[in-house]
Amino acid sequence: MTLTPPLSEVARDPRHLDMSTLQPEKLRAWHRERLAVVYVRQSTAQQVLAHQESTRLQYGLVARAEALGWPTERVLVIDDDLGKSGTSAAGRAGFQRLVSEVGLGHVGLILGVEMSRLARSNADWHRLLEVCALFGTLIADLDGLYDPTQYNDRLLLGLKGTMSEAELHLLKQRLYQGCLSKARALGGVQGITGIPRTSTTGTRIGGLPLSWSKPGCNVPSGGRDRRRSDEPTVGAGTARRGQD
Repeated sequence: MTLTPPLSEVARDPRHLDMSTLQPEKLRAWHRERLAVVYVRQSTAQQVLAHQESTRLQYGLVARAEALGWPTERVLVIDDDLGKSGTSAAGRAGFQRLVSEVGLGHVGLILGVEMSRLARSNADWHRLLEVCALFGTLIADLDGLYDPTQYNDRLLLGLKGTMSEAELHLLKQRLYQGCLSKARALGGVQGITGIPRTSTTGTRIGGLPLSWSKPGCNVPSGGRDRRRSDEPTVGAGTARRGQD
């Protein structure tokens, strides 16, 4: 069953059809002889279910490809990576298929809502840029149209990729610090190695890393460990961290 919503239900953001940001002079007739690929990705199954507006926005890029001159039957939607993290190309069949299609000279244009949808790893991102530059494939997001063979565009695309990877680090840090803050409020933090304390039944307490052994992040004044004296101190496993 396809997840593509009917076009009548697609959220057609005005930016999709704003030709002033697309610099159509970069397009050549031979670009349109190839496919336009719309790449759709969300990081987790929960996001796919709960953030359907993002999904509709990404599918709405089909309208942008049509505005640039591609007939509907020449627009390929790759959505195999819905519910998969962009931290690595491993396990992302959709991204690997995209790189293969570009390498075969089948793709004239790649469209994504933003660069982080394509990759959050600089290694994967620059591999895609190299292949696109070699085969003359253009890349477009909501901000504009880019030609990886042009210096300024390549520089900007590189910066966008770097920011996507850095943003992932910030997201992880915020999640981790949020866990630490809540754990401190419960009075159980002793360090920050990421090994959670378990209850007497072996289950994680509240799903939070409540006790670590690494020194250097002691409980603030007034904090205390609420474990019973006869309770086990450490359980196996590692703290869960967010991915995107």
